[in-house]
Amino acid sequence: MVKKEIKNGPTQEEHNELLENPEAIAESLGRGEVFLKKNSRLVGGILIAGIIVIAGILYFQFNNANKDKEAQGEMFQAVYYFEQDSLDFALNGDGVNDGFLKIIDEYSGTNAANLAQFYTGSIYLQNGEFQKAVDHLEEFSSEDFFVQAKAYSLLGDAYVELDNINSAITAYEKAVSYKENKFFTPIYLNKLAIAYEAAGQLEKAIGAYGEIENNYPESYEYTLARKHKARLEGLASN
Repeated sequence: MVKKEIKNGPTQEEHNELLENPEAIAESLGRGEVFLKKNSRLVGGILIAGIIVIAGILYFQFNNANKDKEAQGEMFQAVYYFEQDSLDFALNGDGVNDGFLKIIDEYSGTNAANLAQFYTGSIYLQNGEFQKAVDHLEEFSSEDFFVQAKAYSLLGDAYVELDNINSAITAYEKAVSYKENKFFTPIYLNKLAIAYEAAGQLEKAIGAYGEIENNYPESYEYTLARKHKARLEGLASN
């Protein structure tokens, strides 16, 4: 039985004829020119819109870079006040130089404003304004090796003060898992273990202390971790 051949499109011979036939090519190009003439406004509008979008992106990037450079200069004095424990001047400015709050407001979207969120959250935490600390630390993000983990840890501290242990645990877990290192990870593990115990999760607290004991024997937290791990193991066995 002979199967009937179904044609779904041009054959190879027809393709070759199109490529080798100048008249066919001219006809195809002519159709394109007709389309452009009939839709010149549409095509022109699309091109203009594309140019406007690209120009807008480039302007935003350029303007944002300039704003960030300006904000970094404005923030220098605020950081100095922070390091000198002049927290009110750091937060609100000194009447001449801007504080972190104004930098956040005026330079939103810049790296400087992002870092100002970290400093502001830290100040509110020290001042006992824990919800404000949470609000600003939640806004901060960084790929820095130490600062992001520190921000998670401070966020956990603020949640502990607000008696929100579950959120504190989540924050401490992020601090522990973020770019683990021998300097700060044991500190975060110790905080996490305390939060686990406060939440009644004794096995997880034992595990956190055990991680300090096994992986960070040279840390300050090592001796305390062994002590509290043994205590919790005694409680868990009863």
